[in-house]
Amino acid sequence: MTGQQHDFRHLDRAGRAMANIALRPRVTVNMVVGAAILLAWLVLAAMAIRGAGGRGVGASAPGDMILRALPGVPLPDFLERFFALCLAPVPLDGRVGPWAGALALMWFLMSIATMLPSAAPMIRTYCEIADTARIKGEPVVHPLVLVAGYLSAWLVASAMLAALTLATHASAPSSVMLDPLVGIAGALALLIAGLYQFSGMKEACLEKCRNPFSILFSNWSARTVDIFRLGVVQGVWCLGCCWALMLVMFAVGVMNIFWMALIGLFTLIEKQTTSRVPTRLAGAILLVWAAALLVVSA
Repeated sequence: MTGQQHDFRHLDRAGRAMANIALRPRVTVNMVVGAAILLAWLVLAAMAIRGAGGRGVGASAPGDMILRALPGVPLPDFLERFFALCLAPVPLDGRVGPWAGALALMWFLMSIATMLPSAAPMIRTYCEIADTARIKGEPVVHPLVLVAGYLSAWLVASAMLAALTLATHASAPSSVMLDPLVGIAGALALLIAGLYQFSGMKEACLEKCRNPFSILFSNWSARTVDIFRLGVVQGVWCLGCCWALMLVMFAVGVMNIFWMALIGLFTLIEKQTTSRVPTRLAGAILLVWAAALLVVSA
């Protein structure tokens, strides 16, 4: 573009502001991604407080004492209905459609809250390549298309995790779907998560997530569908890194906000470091935890 094309003096203040934002997509994507992460955490925190308040003292999960001390906040009716579906026992009448949809949305919010921050290097790298292309006058697809592709992979995974949540609690209809799994079931979730930390697949996916430049640069395109597909590929690599860690949530309670934050922080650190120590250490801790849970349950 020429300097004349960048002259927005004929527009009013709001028009100039919108035009300048359009010329700086990095600002837009940072605002949208940041707002999505914040909103996801707020909704999940509100649900966790509701869940802690609904559990009896004898059935308390880790962190419930802190959550019960927090003041309740009036919520819109649609959020109250959403929370009620997620926190209710498994339905006995076989009509699981609303529960499945609510659980899929809940897992998707968890994915946004815990996994989207770790995708920041990938988004930043795309923006840097896009800025270079824009300076050269080449057409560029907006970074939000890449983010949409990335999240679509986690949306599919969220539906699968929702189905797994329903399946694992179907044998105990009186239990709340988000309660921790105990005994062999909880130990199995921890065992799978721990073993996967030592697998070659985990290492291969982690390598792709740590070095997004080569994938983004070699698959660069000015077509929207290609960039969306590229986002899906990056989402699949991220899913390959972190799907087993999501199983830990079954052992600690799906709506355990403190473990959710811990997993999100660990994922962020794991993708930012080149050392294998954090990955292997986490795997060892999960395996010891699984063994201890089996011993206690025996």
